[in-house]
Amino acid sequence: MDNLALIESFGDFKDEKGISKIDLMAIIEDSLKTLLRKRYDSDDHFDVIVNPDKGDFQIFLNKIIVEDEMSEDDDLEIEISEAKKIDPTFEVGEEYTQEIPVAQLGRRNILTLKQILATKLQEHNNAMLYEQFKDRIGELAIGEVHHIRHKHVILLDDEGNEYILPKENQIPSDFFRKGDNVRAVIETVDFKGSKPQIIVSRTAPKFLEKLLELEIPEIQDGTIILKKVVRIPGEKAKIAVDAYDDRIDPVGACVGVKGSRIHGVVRELRNENIDVIQWSKNSEILVKRALGNVTINKVEINEDENYALVYTPVEEISKVIGKQGQNIRLASWLSGFEIDVYREKQADDDVELTEFDDEIEAWIIAEFKKVGLETAKSVLDKDTEALVNMTDLEEETIEEVKRILKAEFED
Repeated sequence: MDNLALIESFGDFKDEKGISKIDLMAIIEDSLKTLLRKRYDSDDHFDVIVNPDKGDFQIFLNKIIVEDEMSEDDDLEIEISEAKKIDPTFEVGEEYTQEIPVAQLGRRNILTLKQILATKLQEHNNAMLYEQFKDRIGELAIGEVHHIRHKHVILLDDEGNEYILPKENQIPSDFFRKGDNVRAVIETVDFKGSKPQIIVSRTAPKFLEKLLELEIPEIQDGTIILKKVVRIPGEKAKIAVDAYDDRIDPVGACVGVKGSRIHGVVRELRNENIDVIQWSKNSEILVKRALGNVTINKVEINEDENYALVYTPVEEISKVIGKQGQNIRLASWLSGFEIDVYREKQADDDVELTEFDDEIEAWIIAEFKKVGLETAKSVLDKDTEALVNMTDLEEETIEEVKRILKAEFED
């Protein structure tokens, strides 16, 4: 196999992967030197010349001329009598350069060279892929479901690039079939062994940001600013927006008429409930807006400790906290303050036990309800011994419940 044929045997690979002629020749030179090091333990005595214009290369071996019968390595030394047959002017100690045809390397070494070249071409492609995608972290990607595995889904884009969508990066209600087109955001690009692995996510807040940019032109062109996005994937999200122009209503622009603009995003997120609020530099206003459409009578802000105490009527507690604490948790993330709630009440008001479901376990409340005790005062009016006899609750449990209830009526 001559030099040109050896290069052309990789032509299909070059064309498919888009490797430039210059890069291919550099890889060939590196591969040849790798082979020479394997064959001769060193490439110090060799010169490799690659001509990208001709698609050809040459290997030259530089031998040292030594006295007759003094050669210790015929690969690296040539005796003077042999050298003078080539050029009578040669002298001992001079360097003699000899071209080595590829065929002279032997069939086994040529096969080794092809394997080295294929490996380096793959390494080059992996490096190019890594460079391409490391700058795309945070971008939206679309891929077709290729394989569905227990811990992840493999997606392929139009160029054949592979994305990994781990189970933990999927929305809980996600369900995929082979061939489905799936959107996700590129989260990380790292090498796994010698191959770059592109991890994508549908649970990251950045995914919601990119969907909003896609659906709402004013976000894309910068008229509306996404200040912060927080979410509990598949359940609830809150986004804070602002506008450079006071004449623009950023919330209305994002939601659209009857939710028309945000509907596509909600559908993509498997009906994740999205609250859109207007950003404020005023911490108190921001906390109020972050909690949503609930009655907040007062907000006390501790900027040093990033803590906010909100005062709200008893009947609003469940709205403030939300299902499984989602509303107050998201409001805390959005505002940057750890939010706590203080129940406001009239001195003579009684409170339903269910209003304490964030502090008292449901089964304990159910035990009181079985014996007709449905309010805080109805429990506090009974002594502990009577409550032990009336219910299946332990004395320690009842005392702890009373402590919680008493705090409700303390000044």
